[in-house]
Amino acid sequence: MAAQNDRIARIIAAEIAAKPAQVLAAVALLDEGATVPFIARYRKEATDGLDDTQLRNLEERLVYLRELEARRASVLESIRTQGKLTDDLAAKIEAVATKAELEDIYLPYKTKRRTKAEIARERGLGPLADTILDDRRVVPAELAASFITAEVPDVKAALEGARDILVERMAENADLVGRLRNYMKEHAFLHSRLAEGKAEAGAKFSDYFDHVERWASVPSHRALAMLRGRNEEFLSLDIELDVDDTSPIKPAERMVANTYNVGTSGMADAWLLEVARWAWRVKLSLHLSIDLMSQMRERSEEEAIHVFARNLKDLLLAAPAGSRATMGLDPGIRTGVKVAVVDGTGKLLETSTVYPFQPRNDLRGAMAELGRLIMKHKVELVAIGNGTASRETDRLAAELIGDLPAGNKPIKVVVSEAGASVYSASATAAAEMPDLDVSLRGAVSIARRLQDPLAELVKIEPKSIGVGQYQHDVDQFRLARSLDAVVEDAVNAVGVDLNMASAPLLARVSGLGTSLAEAIVAHRNANGPFRTRKQLLEVSRLGPKTFELCAGFMRISGGEEPLDASSVHPEAYGLAKRIVAACGRDVRSLMGDAKTLKSLDPADFVDARFGLPTVRDILAEFEKPGRDPRPEFKTATFADGVDEISDLKPGMVLEGTVTNVANFGAFVDIGVHQDGLVHVSQLADRFIKDPSEVVKAGDVVTVRVVEVDVKRKRIALTMRKGESTPRRDDAKQAPRNEPRRGPRRPSATARPSRAALVPPWPRPSSGSNLWRHPGESRDTLS
Repeated sequence: MAAQNDRIARIIAAEIAAKPAQVLAAVALLDEGATVPFIARYRKEATDGLDDTQLRNLEERLVYLRELEARRASVLESIRTQGKLTDDLAAKIEAVATKAELEDIYLPYKTKRRTKAEIARERGLGPLADTILDDRRVVPAELAASFITAEVPDVKAALEGARDILVERMAENADLVGRLRNYMKEHAFLHSRLAEGKAEAGAKFSDYFDHVERWASVPSHRALAMLRGRNEEFLSLDIELDVDDTSPIKPAERMVANTYNVGTSGMADAWLLEVARWAWRVKLSLHLSIDLMSQMRERSEEEAIHVFARNLKDLLLAAPAGSRATMGLDPGIRTGVKVAVVDGTGKLLETSTVYPFQPRNDLRGAMAELGRLIMKHKVELVAIGNGTASRETDRLAAELIGDLPAGNKPIKVVVSEAGASVYSASATAAAEMPDLDVSLRGAVSIARRLQDPLAELVKIEPKSIGVGQYQHDVDQFRLARSLDAVVEDAVNAVGVDLNMASAPLLARVSGLGTSLAEAIVAHRNANGPFRTRKQLLEVSRLGPKTFELCAGFMRISGGEEPLDASSVHPEAYGLAKRIVAACGRDVRSLMGDAKTLKSLDPADFVDARFGLPTVRDILAEFEKPGRDPRPEFKTATFADGVDEISDLKPGMVLEGTVTNVANFGAFVDIGVHQDGLVHVSQLADRFIKDPSEVVKAGDVVTVRVVEVDVKRKRIALTMRKGESTPRRDDAKQAPRNEPRRGPRRPSATARPSRAALVPPWPRPSSGSNLWRHPGESRDTLS
């Protein structure tokens, strides 16, 4: 076991740029039940400063490598039981680094159904196969004649049986399979074709009706788009290799033949060459094509999950507007605009519904009601959902605010209402607002998510927030695990107010879960606000270990212990008080005194338990108590008179909010009910490989309209200060309707042009659009 742990530690250490000792320390803490946020924040001495990103990668790889070790042990035991385990074979099994390599080695030893090769061996044809393979001077047909029996009626049947035996042997040669897999990874192409008779129904996949690109370089979003097209039966997908190679023996077939030293000297070699070609076509090609298709899906899903997680993190850590009375408006036309007013803590004060639009057109009554609510509750913020009738509601709010007396004018903000309807109908919302109609709960959520996006969005299943690409096509377990980790990290990075946090928010705190969070809220409701963190130990089922994991992330403002309002962990209060005593000051007066704190030498406070990392963290917390890692609150201002997609004209410069970032670009809400796309080639005047280098969800950006397709509801935008259309080298693609010239795909020997390896990306000058691929449209992202 120790050797296994050391091997895992060495592998992970190399991958996360750490030392094996750091990895072993982190693994020990994880095995004891510690969470990543707790280890990253409060166990820096133990791990020598591993950060949360390193720890998350460590945690994920640890699962894979432990599964690999368990499988390795199982394979070794299985082969040992069969009496076939040699020292060389054991060494090969011990050396493998992936599950695929391990399964390649184990394949010949697996219990499998009765194969053609097994039947041939039972009929005594094993010696025939061995003799032909070992002695190339023999004539296969002549040798096979001596193997004719009642079960083997003729020479043809004997040679077919020998062929089946050798084909199975070739297909189970782990070294050969590994080399062929690597060859395919480097040279294979993915070919997508239209399914017969599906052109009209599958029009959104039209760019993949006859599409070829290298397997190794298929971007995640295009791979998932084609896989979705195949799953919906509009496309067929094939892995193709050496299609344009005109030589009589393809390179892959030659690799199989060379493994068994098949030459050209005699009849045995000629026969074996055909066996090698048969093995490739019938066994190896199919097996490896399935393998590559599976690997493409896995890597595409991994990238899609990464994109979703990154966007979710940006959204959760978006700037909060703060504790101010807020009115939430959930726009609607026929059903009216739902209105909810909450106080600075998010407590619901009053609800209403107004009908300023068709069919009632009660504009005067809507203005009067909204004005009454603003004045009555001293509303400082108006949050407007960005759904249907958002711009009309935004204009209504602007007119209303303009008519209010000076000093009573709230700030209006359009916010994303993604997931609000899901939350409104959820059990969480029903428990929180049991007497409120479902339609009004959305308005409450919109108001609260402006005050504190993190506190409100944690109540919604992450997949419903809508900031990913192809989230319904990826492994749902892996997606949920990744998104849960993002939420946990975000919540603990900010910290929670113990006396105000909802149960869903508390459930995301390190060490807690749904049941303990509900127990904390129940205790708070029964006994009043917590006065100290230590009182958490009075909560039912919350023991010392859980207290250790969660206490540092809880905040109590105005409590009995001033340090409870900080991120200083209770276990380090003694150290914190020594620092305070050294300054001869009261804790409260020392908080924020940067000059005094910077004059201290952290090394003076190091002891046997706490090292420099903890001392420095405490000093940093004293300098900026309760610091929030989220940015300052600011909003986009939509242009007047630009309310619908039909109002857009090329060349318009607008302000908007980034709603989603995909591999191929960023979607921006510019206030016309349809997000525009800034393609990756349009994000900056320099080459950008990853859109997240430039933008993140929630950013306020200035864009220029490049193209508008009203019929398809597509908007192409640019953030470039220079030219507004993609340069050829940036777009990396050729016009969509450009006719093929020369070979259908690059030859194996020639270095293909970049344009030949990717699907067409039309330039505006060709009359095409900047959103051509279905994988690069908001329509097919969810």
